[in-house]
Amino acid sequence: MSILNVLMTPERAFVAVDTLAQDAVSGEVSEGAKLLLIPQHNIVVAGRGSGQFFLRIYQLCLEASFRKAFSIEQIMREVGPVMDQLWPNYVQAALDAEMDLDQLQAEIVVVGWSKAQGRIVGSAYAKSDVEHHARVAALVGGIAAPGQPLRDLPDSFHPDAILAAGRRQAEYVNAEEGRHVAGGRIIAAFLQRGEAIVRDLGAV
Repeated sequence: MSILNVLMTPERAFVAVDTLAQDAVSGEVSEGAKLLLIPQHNIVVAGRGSGQFFLRIYQLCLEASFRKAFSIEQIMREVGPVMDQLWPNYVQAALDAEMDLDQLQAEIVVVGWSKAQGRIVGSAYAKSDVEHHARVAALVGGIAAPGQPLRDLPDSFHPDAILAAGRRQAEYVNAEEGRHVAGGRIIAAFLQRGEAIVRDLGAV
């Protein structure tokens, strides 16, 4: 699993990810888009775990964003049930590719500006098996994944601090896994009302 960090206040937020991607079948390493925008609604969708699963969720969120009555509250309600609906197909594809099912997991966040509430809102979602519904939690303040290496660090919106946190997390998770599962570069989206800026903060 790679890096997925969110820090939120009512007025602003950042979402940060790494870019290391690996083909589950061939093992080929590349850079992946783990953070994507719905720009007309000032929303970020980001994830860690299966890249294909994340991209499918993002596609459905993007399609939903064309609805006349679209809102971030609506999409946050829908992501969990959609993950449950799609998961059996994801498991079957993994079986067809002779992948280890124990490695199947996905964590996704949806963060953005709520017109109805006049503030930044967000939700986090996690899915790892067919038997249980996706875990859904409203984000209050944010989330750090993995969180263990950041326990002694203060929260910060400064780009240098976000990069330093990502480097510490990558070192930790790679050591835990015994292989490189996080790395590449740290990409962060900075959100506030009427603005979304994506920045490459540097190499892990």
